[in-house]
Amino acid sequence: MPIVEVSSGVSLAHECFGDPGDPAVLLVSGFASQLLSWHEDLCRALADRGRYVIRFDNRDTGLSTKFDDHPVDRDRFIAAVRAGDLPAAEAMVPYRLGDMAEDGFGLLTALGIERAHVVGASMGGMIAQTMALTRAERVLTLKSMMSTTGERGYGESTPEAQAVLFAPKPVDRAGFVAAAERELVWASRRYGDAAVLRELAGRSYDRAYYPAGGGRQLGAMILSGSRADGLRALKVPTLVIHGLDDTLIDPSGGRRTAELVPGAELLLLPDMGHDRPRELWPEIVGAVVAHTG
Repeated sequence: MPIVEVSSGVSLAHECFGDPGDPAVLLVSGFASQLLSWHEDLCRALADRGRYVIRFDNRDTGLSTKFDDHPVDRDRFIAAVRAGDLPAAEAMVPYRLGDMAEDGFGLLTALGIERAHVVGASMGGMIAQTMALTRAERVLTLKSMMSTTGERGYGESTPEAQAVLFAPKPVDRAGFVAAAERELVWASRRYGDAAVLRELAGRSYDRAYYPAGGGRQLGAMILSGSRADGLRALKVPTLVIHGLDDTLIDPSGGRRTAELVPGAELLLLPDMGHDRPRELWPEIVGAVVAHTG
């Protein structure tokens, strides 16, 4: 697995699919998710349609740089935010989404790619939006998938989904794999598959079990605030994809993103939750390829 330095002190593990001469598509993973969340078969399907596909581990996940010198107690952080003690909350978290966006650009630069189509899912969608807002000249198109704008009142989780997201996960492999079934709460109602969730959890655990990064990534999301003003002025061609079964980030998050970005296209998928079921890959791949021209 190639690992390259993208900035001082930060290196990213990544994997590429397809012909480097084809248009580049950067896939940005979600909260506490490794590059495995973008299934290799899905990456190959995009590559087979003439795209050079790059998937990578965000900082604090997988085989990329870990910020162990900045431990974040998730409960203390959330308590500080809820109490309105932003200075205390800000002091706990060493980076923001803007830093993670710069990681993405650093990876593209290391690979010799000046401009790319950027596709982000969930927190990855927030990072992808931030990439388009901060360096639009390097983003050919933006695809924001199952994500939101950072504004309150949009994309809210149901209490059940939030409980699963924040529930402590077992540290042993068997328990970790079994606990993955809880994520059916936000999966596609039609295609959600506990076996698929367990399989991904097992691969993720074996590759790089690292729960400590989640607190820092959560802090980065919360403290980066709303992107609404920037999205209103965004001139990057944008496609928003959201599943109507999503209970982790309500479809209002996708609708709001498309509403704000001038000329944005909105694709709502009735049988998708906060996941990408294999059965929907043809539609997802087709939409991404069509939007990348």
